[in-house]
Amino acid sequence: MIPANFDYHRPGSIDEAIALLDRFGDDGKALAGGHSLIPMMKLRLAQPAHLVDLQALDDLRGISQDGGDIRLGALTTQDEVLGSDLLATACPILAEAAALIADPQVRACGTIGGNVANGDPGNDMPAIMMALGASYVLKGPGGARTVAANGFYNGFYDTEMADNELLTEIRIPTPPAGHGYSYQKMKRKVGDYATAATAVILVMEGGNCARATVTLTNLADTPLNVEAAAQALVGTAVDAGAISAAADAAMAASDPASDLRGPADFRKHMARVMTARAIAEARSRAKGG
Repeated sequence: MIPANFDYHRPGSIDEAIALLDRFGDDGKALAGGHSLIPMMKLRLAQPAHLVDLQALDDLRGISQDGGDIRLGALTTQDEVLGSDLLATACPILAEAAALIADPQVRACGTIGGNVANGDPGNDMPAIMMALGASYVLKGPGGARTVAANGFYNGFYDTEMADNELLTEIRIPTPPAGHGYSYQKMKRKVGDYATAATAVILVMEGGNCARATVTLTNLADTPLNVEAAAQALVGTAVDAGAISAAADAAMAASDPASDLRGPADFRKHMARVMTARAIAEARSRAKGG
């Protein structure tokens, strides 16, 4: 289909972009890579009167180390995530997840900021960011504020970001050296949204799990941080019993809809399977135990 009519704007600065979004309110939408917004516009599920294209804002690009944090500019593409030497060494789960998103053409244009900001529960990066303890820097007319990824998602396409704010960067506490990680995703075909997916981060000390996070993709109206699954691992050697208990907790927490990717009961079962696989792989990668 063809989108409804809209006015196109291409600001030359972050402040100009924010001013435009503030002026247009509900009638304006920011455009990053466009791989979520444009299909919705073609289906007339989104009909913004004003489109604010961010592609000229080079200040929103880049991957860097900033003290104890990794900084990702919001317009950083998935392809740039895949090619980053810093991320390959310090935070490899990001590249692991990026490689499972869509196809090379989409990854060349799709941005990490767009992936986390629009509140689509099918997007892969939100659960990754929650597992990593990331924070989002949001800038609006009143200045900048920081919101934890774990408190950002309220519902289906509903987030803490106001209509007149931009996500400018993502900040991730650098995971400790030797941490275990895995992102396991079941999908119908290459490049599809997840039927069920799980991200796991483990820190092992002296043979036992000192810290864990378990998060789920596309198994509810928001990405899920399953604290009960993490607690089933902490203090254990992450053996078969602990993995089974954590996987049960993930399945219990999931609340998927029945859709083209399968009935709800099947998707809940696959939440358990993907969680068990992700924990086992993260454990195999973890040092310190």
